[in-house]
Amino acid sequence: MLYLIIETFKGDPVPVYRRFRDQGRLAPDGLRYVSSWVTRDLQQCFQIMECDDPQLLQTWIDRWKDLTDFQVIPVVTSAEAAAAIAPRL
Repeated sequence: MLYLIIETFKGDPVPVYRRFRDQGRLAPDGLRYVSSWVTRDLQQCFQIMECDDPQLLQTWIDRWKDLTDFQVIPVVTSAEAAAAIAPRL
């Protein structure tokens, strides 16, 4: 399953980037990073993550929640959405 993760950094983004530099993404095995974008003010990150077990997301979030607030939104690709809606068109 794909998830859109919206991270809002708690204040200064430097500690977030420092931890990432020093420890990496801290994702458990089975949670795969797909892509990400960051706002120009460096206060939010939008990531696509993929996994079969939603508990892996919670494990990852627990490793970052001291520095970041998270919103998790299950998503599908545009092609999957088009295929799902096609019978109703």
